[in-house]
Amino acid sequence: MRDPGLQPERTRLAWRRTTLAFTVAAVFAVRQVVRHGSATAGDVAAFALSAVVWLGFLAVAHRRIRAMAPPRPPAAMPFVQAAAATTCTLALAGFAVAIVW
Repeated sequence: MRDPGLQPERTRLAWRRTTLAFTVAAVFAVRQVVRHGSATAGDVAAFALSAVVWLGFLAVAHRRIRAMAPPRPPAAMPFVQAAAATTCTLALAGFAVAIVW
């Protein structure tokens, strides 16, 4: 029997930190769009898509945090969830570039 030790707790904390970083990026997107009153349609679309991506990442992260709950041994992250998290991260970076330029 393998003793996972504190690894699941560290992983849960890492998911929470990543979620916090995603939230800060979303807040900066809101700030960028609101700060420049003459936001173009592309800025607003990038902001809206950023919000959708942020919610998607929150769903993936919450599902992973719950999957690592203490009563159960941690399992490998399913490929679909890993791909969704990666896609959300890349999409948010792309939308951030679209909002800034």
